[in-house]
Amino acid sequence: MTQPSRSQTSVSSRAWAEMGLLGVIWGASFLSIKVGLEEIPFLTLVAHRVVWACVILWIYVLIRRLPVPGDPRIWGAFLLMGLLNNVIPFSLMTWGQQFIETGLTSIFNAGTAIFGVLVAALVFADERLTPRKAIGVMVAFFGVAVAIGLDSFREFDIRSLAQLAVIGGTISYAFAGAWARSTLHGLSPPVAAAGMLTGASLLILPAALIIDGTPHLPTLPQTYVAIIYFSGIGTAFAYLLYYRVLAMAGVGNVMLVTLLIPPVAIVLGALVLGERLAPQAFAGFSLLVVGLLILDGRSLRKLPWGKRIR
Repeated sequence: MTQPSRSQTSVSSRAWAEMGLLGVIWGASFLSIKVGLEEIPFLTLVAHRVVWACVILWIYVLIRRLPVPGDPRIWGAFLLMGLLNNVIPFSLMTWGQQFIETGLTSIFNAGTAIFGVLVAALVFADERLTPRKAIGVMVAFFGVAVAIGLDSFREFDIRSLAQLAVIGGTISYAFAGAWARSTLHGLSPPVAAAGMLTGASLLILPAALIIDGTPHLPTLPQTYVAIIYFSGIGTAFAYLLYYRVLAMAGVGNVMLVTLLIPPVAIVLGALVLGERLAPQAFAGFSLLVVGLLILDGRSLRKLPWGKRIR
C-alpha cells in the first residue's frame, strides 16, 4: 500500500467532505451490524461482511484492469493481513456488540489510534514515542478506562468481557497497520484491500461453517439491508474511499475520522434502537478525543507553550 507524506497538513474542502462521509459510513456500520445480529450468528455475519466485500472489490479491480501480484509471499502477507485487520477485529467487535451498545462499541473502536502509536513505536525506528505522544496515549487510555467504568473492574461479567473483546479488536487493528507498512507497501490500494479480504474469507468461512453451521436465509427484510450495507458500503466502498482520502489528506488528517464515527453511531443507536449510554461513556469519549488531538499535535502547537512539546 502506498503511504502519503506524513507532513501533509493542508486539506481541501473536498477532502474534508469525503472524510466526513467516511465517518458517517463507518458510524452507520455499527448500527447495521447490530441489526444483522438480531438474526445472524456473529461469525456468519463476519463471513457475510468479508466475502461480499471481497467479491465487490475484485470486480472493481478487474474493471480497472489493475495488476494482480503473483508472488506467493505477497499472498501470504494478504492472509496474515486478513487475519489481523478483518477476521480477529471483526469477530471480536461483532461478538462484543451483542452485549454492549452500538455507540459504546464505536467509542472503543476510536482507541485504535492509541494502540497504533504504541505498536509503531515498538516496531519502527522512525516512530519513537515522544513526550507529546506519551501524554496523548496516557490521556486516551484514561478515557477508555472511564468509558469502561469502575463497576466493570469490580464486577466482571459478560458485559465487561464484551468491552475487552472490542478493545482487543482495536489492538489487532494496530498490529495490522504495522504489518501493512512492512509488507504491502507499493501495492495498489484496491488490490491490497481485495487481497486482504480474500485472505480473510479463506479463514472465516471454515470457522463460520464449523461453529455456526450451514447458514440459513434471513427472514427479515432489514437483515438483507444490513448485509448489503455493512459489506458493500461499510466495507468495500469504505475501503476505496479511505485510501482516496488518505492520498488527499495524509495519515495525520485521516486519523481524525475516528473522532467522527462515535457521534454518528451514538445518534443512530439512540434513534433506531433506543440505546442510552451512561454519562461515563461520554466522559470517556471526551478524554479520548483530547488524547487523540494531543497525538495529532497540531492543536497543541497553537498554544503558547505547545511548540516546546514534541
